[in-house]
Amino acid sequence: MKIHHLATEKSILNKFLAEIRNVDVQKDSLRFRRNIERIGEILGYELSKELSFENKEIKTPLGAMSIETPVNDVVLCSILRAGLTLHNGLLNYFDDAENAFISAYRHHPNNDEEFEIIVEYFASPSIDGKTLLLVDPMLATGRSIVAVYEAIKKHGTPKKIEIVSVIGSAEGVAYIEEFFPEDTNLWIADIDAELNDKGYIVPGLGDAGDLAFGAKM
Repeated sequence: MKIHHLATEKSILNKFLAEIRNVDVQKDSLRFRRNIERIGEILGYELSKELSFENKEIKTPLGAMSIETPVNDVVLCSILRAGLTLHNGLLNYFDDAENAFISAYRHHPNNDEEFEIIVEYFASPSIDGKTLLLVDPMLATGRSIVAVYEAIKKHGTPKKIEIVSVIGSAEGVAYIEEFFPEDTNLWIADIDAELNDKGYIVPGLGDAGDLAFGAKM
């Protein structure tokens, strides 16, 4: 797996990362959603450089020209519900992509820190032979996105997989490398060093789904 860690270079991305992590700015859910969306746009732009391109002839009002344009069949697949805002950011750039949605959540059967990942819902076009963008803003333990990948594999085989995430843990990144094809790319804004005993990223930002859409039961 090739890891593209964007925060290692100075850019406007760092402003958006600082704001989504800041407990004072987080009080504005609209701003939080918009910043996640903008991070998705930046990740999508960088990701687009790895796609396949071909020369296309176009007409302008004053003549004709040729330009290299992407030709991949892209399917955006987001993990509900936290992935929706990041999905929108990517869709702003891949506006002709097909869309898929899958649910995954932590289930604590013994009401303690131990959990399993439950995948219950999947709605998708065909993914066979296409470029699959797996979208999950928080890559903590990595178990959710692996469970999602195992579920998706039952429905087809994509040509290429691109994972898109906002913040991950070093442990989670190392974990998913064991399960995805070697030519998979991980596009991630930032990587934090630790997980706490509950499996949450430290310093992280908290629960991205709750911050974007409100606390759940």
